[in-house]
Amino acid sequence: MPGLVSLKTPPDAPPLRLAVPDGGGSVGDSRIQAREDAKIRSPATKKTPSPSSSRTKPSPRRTTPPPPPTDESALDNPDLGPFLLKLARDTMASGESPAKALDYAIRASRSFERCSAAEGAPSLELAMSLHVTAAIYCSLGRFAEAVPALDRAIEVPDVERGPEHALAAFSGYMQLGDTYSMLGQLDRSIECYEKGLQIQMQTLGETDPRVGETCRYLAEAHVQAMQFDEAERLCKRTLEIHREHSAPASLEEAADRRLAALVCEAKGEHEAALEHLVLASMAMIANGKDAEVAAIDVSIGHVYLSLARFDEAVFSYQKALTVLKSARCDNHPSVASVFVRLADLYHKIGKLRESKSYCENALRIYSRPAPGTSAEDVAAGLTEIAAIYEAVNEPEEALKLLQKARGLLEDLPGQRSAEAGIEAQMGVMLYMVGRYGEARDSFESAVAKLRAAGERKSAFFGVVLNQMGLACVQLFKIDEAAGLFEEARAVLEQECGPCHPDTLGVYSNLAATYDAMGRVEDAIEILEYVLKVREEKLGTANPDVDDEKKRLAELLKEAGRARNRKAKSLENLLDTNSQRMKKEGTKRWAGLGFK
Repeated sequence: MPGLVSLKTPPDAPPLRLAVPDGGGSVGDSRIQAREDAKIRSPATKKTPSPSSSRTKPSPRRTTPPPPPTDESALDNPDLGPFLLKLARDTMASGESPAKALDYAIRASRSFERCSAAEGAPSLELAMSLHVTAAIYCSLGRFAEAVPALDRAIEVPDVERGPEHALAAFSGYMQLGDTYSMLGQLDRSIECYEKGLQIQMQTLGETDPRVGETCRYLAEAHVQAMQFDEAERLCKRTLEIHREHSAPASLEEAADRRLAALVCEAKGEHEAALEHLVLASMAMIANGKDAEVAAIDVSIGHVYLSLARFDEAVFSYQKALTVLKSARCDNHPSVASVFVRLADLYHKIGKLRESKSYCENALRIYSRPAPGTSAEDVAAGLTEIAAIYEAVNEPEEALKLLQKARGLLEDLPGQRSAEAGIEAQMGVMLYMVGRYGEARDSFESAVAKLRAAGERKSAFFGVVLNQMGLACVQLFKIDEAAGLFEEARAVLEQECGPCHPDTLGVYSNLAATYDAMGRVEDAIEILEYVLKVREEKLGTANPDVDDEKKRLAELLKEAGRARNRKAKSLENLLDTNSQRMKKEGTKRWAGLGFK
């Protein structure tokens, strides 16, 4: 069965780190802070700081301030806004009621709004209060409500008025991008980051090192969205900027090279990735960052594995394992991650006993991880182990792990796409064991999450639609299957092109479905195109070409007859799909378990 498709998703692709810049200082004091150790943190673990560097900390022994006036007319008092804003910050800093802090911040914004309207000039204090309001909304998990506040905050500054206004606009765009990222809307997030970058470059110049940090942050966003060409372009710019302003073998260069290696590996450029990683490792060694050297060794091992240089891969993994156990602890998630890598390696070289042993070692850590381990790290590890169990034909065990991983991510902000990936992988597992109704429901949930996250134009979205269509065929929901295949075709034609194997697989499924619906002429038209492309790319002796020829010849032979071949065609479609899915289901789709 054509249509179970592989995407080159980097298995080590980390989640984007989300941070918020301070509001004081120059435009370069951005929320994209330089990661000294090049570690990309999970968005769910970030706390959104106040967008002002003048945050007032409460004294240990503080008297409760009098309640602010509630009269609407009092909002016209120019002294009320600063008082309410300080009160909002102090309330959040003291750990008191966030709802009360939110009320203070909203009323401060209304006061600043009234006063700025009376003065007829843009108020940076209004922008600052809106940033604080949005940050409190985010701290409460109410990300959608933070968006209007940030939209208004972006409208307030006038970049032409100088660096302070430029900083306010830059901060607004970056904070809005972070908020969209937490909502899973990566396209909108990237648009905001790009606008923030443009403002920063106009104010500081294109080669300022702070611009380099923003470029790296934007590159990480493109990696998250699997837009690797854009990410590579930004990585090159970041390296050039840091090479100009930083000492050789700096921590900034190491961070840039690690990200560049991730992009190269995602594009299949393994030798280039290896070169970046070796240089990054040398920089970390020069700076005495042993734990980070070990993390890079893991990435080097993965590249060696991709190049089928298995002995070198084992050496890199074992070297990293020794350091990580010493530098952190035996039940740290980074140690479990190395166990997973070794399990994958030994599976690939056919040593299944060793592979399963390493999986069990990793599962023991994930069952009782070290304090501070994030749910995202555990869920990612369980998903990778599930892919190995799938590959060794243990779908039920894989399903249990995927269900546990999905449970860990439920209700966590910014994890909608990750949940969708797990549900799609679960759909394939359920299909393989013949639970077609559950498979369809799992695919449907994944499709809904991807639509909500704004990923309806990605190739992965097209693949999931195709899989859901196959599950509908097994349930004899032919009209629904046809609609899904048609949407999958449109997405994959746009993202991959009409001659891509993934797109051709959907064409073939759609032709069989049209045949089952009695739309013989439509089926013939599609099969003629598929056959033509396959002959050009695979040659006339390829088994897939021979199958398409037989199907097309049968349709052409009977096209002019009065007949009812729906049941027969549907039966053939089901048999073909089931056999092919069972054959291909054991292959691993990196990061998601599809093939």
